[in-house]
Amino acid sequence: MNLDQCYNTQQFRRLARRRLPGPIFHYIDGAADDEVTYRRNTEAYEECDLVPSVLAGVETIDMSTVVMGKRVDLPLFLAPTALQRLFHHQGEAAVGAAAEKFNTWFGISSLATASIETVGETVKSPKLFQLYYHKDKGLTNSMIERCKDANFDALALTVDTIVGGNRERDLVTGFTSPPRLTLKSALSFATHPGWTLNYLLRPSFELSNLKDHVEEGSNISLSVSDYFSTMLDQSMDWKAAEDVRRQWGKQFCLKGIMSVDDARRAVDIGATAIMVSNHGGRQLDGSRAPFDQLAEIVDAVGDRIEVICDGGIKRGTHVLKALSAGATACSGGRLYLYALAAAGQAGVEKTLSNFRAEIERGMKLMGAQSVADLTRQNLRYR
Repeated sequence: MNLDQCYNTQQFRRLARRRLPGPIFHYIDGAADDEVTYRRNTEAYEECDLVPSVLAGVETIDMSTVVMGKRVDLPLFLAPTALQRLFHHQGEAAVGAAAEKFNTWFGISSLATASIETVGETVKSPKLFQLYYHKDKGLTNSMIERCKDANFDALALTVDTIVGGNRERDLVTGFTSPPRLTLKSALSFATHPGWTLNYLLRPSFELSNLKDHVEEGSNISLSVSDYFSTMLDQSMDWKAAEDVRRQWGKQFCLKGIMSVDDARRAVDIGATAIMVSNHGGRQLDGSRAPFDQLAEIVDAVGDRIEVICDGGIKRGTHVLKALSAGATACSGGRLYLYALAAAGQAGVEKTLSNFRAEIERGMKLMGAQSVADLTRQNLRYR
């Protein structure tokens, strides 16, 4: 299989598995406990059917929408994810360039492997920074101020990592950041020489926005779950979130909202968007899927705040279902991380091209000339 033969997310996943050492692949692919929620995130879409309309005059359609104050050409964007240079040496540079080419949002994590300043200078499409609220308030405040200086367009405070999820695949493989060579992992690194040589011979791996404050993750190997459990502030509450919103002062999103009550509180503290998300099933296993929760959250707050459906998306029709249920837009991580691992920037561009074609085709088959034409009338739940 090569890049030209990757027509969907599952094919990118298979190619990524061939090209990555086992611990790295399973970090992307894995989730918490029995991975029930991870699987449910996609299965939820399959329990809802689309009802198309015909004779709607769809020669020309408009897939654009306004998300967090910016008009983008796709109702799907690239959610912030950590450690991208582990998956391909181009890392965030590749993902940002692909997002710019397709004019959609690009997000970077606090645990990014490219600096806020570099991304601010090089990526021209709308930019989102995902903030982890650290015990070290100097670090948290520094990242907010750096994002202001770098003209990021929005900030998303992650609220579902108050403690690290039980990511058992990482325990089995021994995955850490930076990677730690063990007897268990040595064979996998040795049998993937392309990845290993890129990792060893290119600029040293680092968590660019954390390294000046903490050594963990850049110089001291640590699992991501342990990082969350030891470095993040478990006393974070609604007042802390409101303080971050006030300090930031621009478009502000809470990432990880899953209940109606929490969505209402997000409105109350002045958030302009929420991401309905369970962190890709990597935190609380047994929790609901974002799509399962989407309609009731939209009904409660959709007239006062943007509602982004994040997670489980593997097809353009999944995006259409979320938009029909009332989402402003959709976002995802694995859908482009597999592609990044498979082929760098070219892979991310190919997966975005695939999704754009699927969304366009699906809208025409649904009889929808614009995103606004997608409503609950198009859905039937089994």
